[in-house]
Amino acid sequence: MKEDKFYLPEDWWEIRVTPDVKDDLEYPQEEYMDWFHALELYTELGNKLYHKALAQLTPILGRKRAKESARFFKTMNSQLTLSVMMNMSCFQNFVTLRADDAAQKEIHEIADMMVEAVKNIEGNPFKHTLRAFGL
Repeated sequence: MKEDKFYLPEDWWEIRVTPDVKDDLEYPQEEYMDWFHALELYTELGNKLYHKALAQLTPILGRKRAKESARFFKTMNSQLTLSVMMNMSCFQNFVTLRADDAAQKEIHEIADMMVEAVKNIEGNPFKHTLRAFGL
């Protein structure tokens, strides 16, 4: 996790954090705060703690163990870059599950981008396969 990239749900804008919630939070609050910004602040704090814990734990625990331990500060909205190899059957299964309206919005968008990337391969070699899978 070399970069501190993360996702924030865009549909959280303007959904206000109510005063009863603000009273329970430990970090300074603006008078007006929405859940989008609350998650942003929380994630940024977690990223800072991750790097500080990693720096202080590495000499004691070693780099590998320190990285695993410091990851407890990373939030579930951390953006990862992965390289995944799959056959077309697995691709179709992924897209079917993740492009469904019930899927998480951000993952749904990634599935749609994956289908577009396959459609835009030069020469369109998967044209008939995509049609057969209903993509």
